[in-house]
Amino acid sequence: MTTDFTKPNPSSLSSVICIYTVFIISISALVDARTLGLNSISELDDSLVYLWPLPSEFTSGNKTLAVDPDLSLSVGGEGGGSAIVSEAFERYRAIIFKQSSWFSKLKLRGNSAYDISKLKIIVHSDDEEIQLGTDESYSLVVAKSDDRSIIGDATIEANSVFGALRGLETFSQLCAYDYVTKTVQVYKAPWYIRDRPRFAYRGLLLDTSRHFLPIDVIKQIIESMSYAKLNVLHWHIIDEESFPLEIPSYPNLWSGAYTKWERYTIEDAQEIVNFAKMRGINVMAEVDVPGHAESWGAGYPDLWPSSSCREPLDVAKNFTFDVISGILSDMRKIFPFELFHLGGDEVHTDCWTSTPHVQQWLQDHNMTAKDAYQYFVLRAQEIAISKNWTPVNWEETFNAFASKLNQQTVVHNWLGGGVCPKAVAKGFRCIFSNQGFWYLDHLDVPWERVYTAEPLEGINDVSGQQLVIGGEVCMWAETADASNVQQTIWPRAAAAAERLWSKREDLSAGNITITVLPRFQYFRCLLTRRGVPAAPATNKYARSPPSGPGSCYAQ
Repeated sequence: MTTDFTKPNPSSLSSVICIYTVFIISISALVDARTLGLNSISELDDSLVYLWPLPSEFTSGNKTLAVDPDLSLSVGGEGGGSAIVSEAFERYRAIIFKQSSWFSKLKLRGNSAYDISKLKIIVHSDDEEIQLGTDESYSLVVAKSDDRSIIGDATIEANSVFGALRGLETFSQLCAYDYVTKTVQVYKAPWYIRDRPRFAYRGLLLDTSRHFLPIDVIKQIIESMSYAKLNVLHWHIIDEESFPLEIPSYPNLWSGAYTKWERYTIEDAQEIVNFAKMRGINVMAEVDVPGHAESWGAGYPDLWPSSSCREPLDVAKNFTFDVISGILSDMRKIFPFELFHLGGDEVHTDCWTSTPHVQQWLQDHNMTAKDAYQYFVLRAQEIAISKNWTPVNWEETFNAFASKLNQQTVVHNWLGGGVCPKAVAKGFRCIFSNQGFWYLDHLDVPWERVYTAEPLEGINDVSGQQLVIGGEVCMWAETADASNVQQTIWPRAAAAAERLWSKREDLSAGNITITVLPRFQYFRCLLTRRGVPAAPATNKYARSPPSGPGSCYAQ
């Protein structure tokens, strides 16, 4: 970083004043709270910082700056002219000034100009490839020029365009609409922020097999992910219930879709990947084999061991692996992310041991059903690696035959605790998704359990910790479709997002009901203001509606 951070008052720095107040219109100004039986909420606790996720390093001051509704963009560096940057600026300007009116364009009373009229974004690299570990760090300065400082307006500096996106999100959260002056203001300025993610992989699994999700809904979810600085959409496209994706090499596969209207074309998938990239989000596709694949046989019945015993996929036929290779070849043209998920979970081999031709194959190859499971997983891995993908597998593969897995394998934990410590001890990388905390379809898991779940639990050596690439919350869709999926994801996914972005030591201190819950509720309300239907934060069961009248900031 080359930004010259002009220092605020040294006494402020010594005490590291980290305060951000946001003006909320008093409920009592709108309704008679006594009539409703509600407490009036006029402001938030100004000892807390209402940025989510919490930045790595920051200081703040005590000034209030007004932001020009005609805020302009100035760019610098080799990557400053990227369309990723300019389009993101336009998106965030629309968010920041959503409530602006003609009144806000008038000069402020007693002032000749707004304090912040320009946002400068400096990006040092013009590389627009996004992969695991892409630099997402940034610095952000929001200050008014005066006799002590030549820095005015707001400046974001980043090594990559994707770091600039993260800085834009933070800047947008600093901007708050003042209902009295009808202007956008930044409170507790000047702000000096240096920020970077704790983990490279911060994911959300989205299941479109159990229930089809329209393209626009997927895009809305991707957009909302960017607000919490999540950076991987794990797209669980296919499962035993339906096969909605077009595969040109085997065009009958999407006969396994629920209906002809619940399908994704190649162009749809490409559109989702491109939409995600513009928001700094990778898309990791999953083809779960050999289990969870009954839907494949709707178009190619030979993939079933028999018509009456339909999964796992038939291990005895080369045709099965030809189809897998064709699927992966077609998908490689769509999904540039280096990781590809091959599933491998919940494989019940009864069909193999009860189907005569598979029984014979097992006997001819001197294999047990467990051996065949290992053979299938390893052969699928070889296919993925041959297409320049790094395989990700659910933890059952590691639990069953860790010594045989390709060493490139990323082990995806889900069943319970203790898996990542075992995986990294054997030199494997790991993704944390313990179902007791980070399965969003478990509606009885409260926000605080999501928030306090720690991906590095039980891993004390630095070399082992570095092999945990991050974590992922999982939105399995047996009971979620377009009508309720976002209420199920949010706001609990944001609790994991801060765990994955912010420094561990900053999240572990104090009573989180006091230090985190008000910030968490504020972010939930930020989501709703941005059109994301996030459920109340503290309900006993996630995605349930409010239990009665009240402020968004107290639910």
